[in-house]
Amino acid sequence: MGRYGREAAWAFGVLGCCLAAVYGLELSATINAICLGVVAVGACVALAVGPSLHHPRAARPWHLLACAAVLFVIGALTRSYSAGQTDWREVITHGFTVAGYLTAIVGLWMMLRSRGSLERHALSDGLIVCLGAALVLTVLFALPAARVAGQPAWLSLLLALYPMFDIVLLLVLLNLAFTTAANLPSYRAITIGMIALFAGDLGYAWIGVRGQQTGPALMDLPFLIAYTCYAVAALHPSMAEMSSVVAKPVQAWSLGRLSLILPALAAPAVVLTAAPHVGYAERLATAIVVPAMVAMLLVRSVSAVRGYARVQEVFRHQALHDALTGLPNRVHLSERVEALLAVRRRDDPPLWLLFLDLDGFKFVNDSWGHETGDRLLVEVARRLSAIAEDGEIVARIGGDEFVLATQRDRDGAVALAQRVQAALRDPIEVIGLDLVVTVSIGMAEATTRGSAEALLRDADTAMYRAKGDGRDRWMIFDASMRQSVRDRVEIELALRHAVSRRQLWIAYQPIIELCSDRAVGAEALLRWSHPVRGPISPAEFIPVAEETGMITEIGAWVLAESLRQLARWQEEGLVPPDFFMSVNASTRQLRDHHLQDVITSTLAETGLAPCRLTVEITESVMLEHSEAVSDVLLDLRSLGLRLSVDDFGTGYSSLGYLSRFPVTGVKVDRAFVDGLGDDPGDEAIVRAVAAMAGALDLAVVAEGVETAGQRDMLSRIGVQHAQGWLWGRPVNGQAFATYYGLAPVQRVQAGVGNSYAQ
Repeated sequence: MGRYGREAAWAFGVLGCCLAAVYGLELSATINAICLGVVAVGACVALAVGPSLHHPRAARPWHLLACAAVLFVIGALTRSYSAGQTDWREVITHGFTVAGYLTAIVGLWMMLRSRGSLERHALSDGLIVCLGAALVLTVLFALPAARVAGQPAWLSLLLALYPMFDIVLLLVLLNLAFTTAANLPSYRAITIGMIALFAGDLGYAWIGVRGQQTGPALMDLPFLIAYTCYAVAALHPSMAEMSSVVAKPVQAWSLGRLSLILPALAAPAVVLTAAPHVGYAERLATAIVVPAMVAMLLVRSVSAVRGYARVQEVFRHQALHDALTGLPNRVHLSERVEALLAVRRRDDPPLWLLFLDLDGFKFVNDSWGHETGDRLLVEVARRLSAIAEDGEIVARIGGDEFVLATQRDRDGAVALAQRVQAALRDPIEVIGLDLVVTVSIGMAEATTRGSAEALLRDADTAMYRAKGDGRDRWMIFDASMRQSVRDRVEIELALRHAVSRRQLWIAYQPIIELCSDRAVGAEALLRWSHPVRGPISPAEFIPVAEETGMITEIGAWVLAESLRQLARWQEEGLVPPDFFMSVNASTRQLRDHHLQDVITSTLAETGLAPCRLTVEITESVMLEHSEAVSDVLLDLRSLGLRLSVDDFGTGYSSLGYLSRFPVTGVKVDRAFVDGLGDDPGDEAIVRAVAAMAGALDLAVVAEGVETAGQRDMLSRIGVQHAQGWLWGRPVNGQAFATYYGLAPVQRVQAGVGNSYAQ
């Protein structure tokens, strides 16, 4: 209906303008009456039908405006019948018109209220302008009309008051304009109509001063224009938004407001100067209106000042507090800690900062949504506030990071950290879920020369150490951690350079079929040779790549490069047709739906079958309960590639996880392989894993095989594949093909590959 309503509105607008032009030609009284009647009746119909067409949220104001238009039409029709009469017929005529004004005022007022945009400053401004306009109209029109001989005083006063009704209507419309963020066509049309109505009533008030009630036909032309505008406003689709647009904040003082208030304040001086007769009545009206305007202005000014102070207080609170939990934010925390440091004395208890980071909070957001995460944070904030004693500060300084500032001795600070951990381990019920939260805590004690930011940085450093040592624990900062932070920053910068300068390379370790002692696959392992520091352990730089997000780019490169290497081996006939490549995928990669596109495009480029690729994942991936990760794993498996669980047995291994996820194999961790032949417990675990995998039809690979005894034991247990230093260390692509491919070369078990490890 939007397009048709817009076309109908403009069509009626064009029709109204044409009839107004005909009316202005004054061809005859009959033609003028027809023109005015068509537009007036059309406006009444449009105001009645418009709400049914566009369904505004508040339809009642438009129904009242339709009733007002009908009353105006009835008043206009009866005016010709009662013209020149001063009896009850004249009273009825003006009664319909006054009722129309009151109904229109109520309708617009209800529209204003339905939007929730009634604003006290706009209301007080309206009252000031209304008082000024009332004084002008009273002195220039009402009182002179009352002195006209032979005309009833009530009629003279009523004719002079019609413009006052228009002023009130315009003030309501201005309030709509001041508090509306959108300038709607319907609003503009109805405003123009009110201005035209005011001009028409002002003309009749002017002739009323001369004792006349009727004038030339052109005096009714503004009413025809007004009816046209009302119809356009009702038919246009934007009429539905006039009662539902979002109100915008209003300035206490603005150019638009002053342009109305200042002329109103100048009204008393203007009327006393311009009035043709200044008598007792004029002075009395001025004496009543001026103090009222001054009082309203004073109230207005005081209200504006107080409102400004309240707004400033709100802004300051918002600037210093977290919007979600209401706790102090990082800025406020720093201010309060600096204040505590400034007044500390030697005999005061030490000042400690406890930096808290929720373990696995991102998994909550990924699995159950941000609304659940927000409610969890609110409950954590509540529990921390309940633990904190008087004088202690609880702040939220990041997504899932909180800080507790306390003045206690060392034992007291440790006891507080333990209380926090115990309180957060209690299940938290959020939207029907029982969530268990653990927290890693870093603790730092203020020194005599420390600052709030330095103290916060030290506590943050200790928190990361606690998280790196296994999570759900606390750690006290010491100076050695500062060097660890510097080392980590250096590693991050160097790693970024290494990625851009291609200092990373891939080493390949064979996966051996135990029954034939031949290589059936290879695992691609990332290596880094720094030009100054030399080889850097993956255990040192892989966590940095994970934290910074570089692992996504690096992992995609490892995947593509290793598959290209396999394709080259195959083209050169150096590996058997069923030789496969095993590549590790990080948790961050598995949350990225683009991983499937990378694999698909690389397989298409190299011409390799999907079954030639095995993607290795960790048990922690399956423990996340992440729908995003589950979807990616299902998509990868649907391609036809293999999925293997790396380091199986070191985490929370479960048949349920293996059956729930589309995995095709497991890799027994080297920790259990080391004890084969010496530790009966390790042998029992490996046997259990092999039996379980056999029952689920999963392939088994044993890692970390270093001795012939371990190899033989694995073969007797029933493990099909193994890898480890017994067959050599990981080597580059050229060396791997030489020593582990199909080329007729002599294999040297442990020693040969070592010379190729870089």
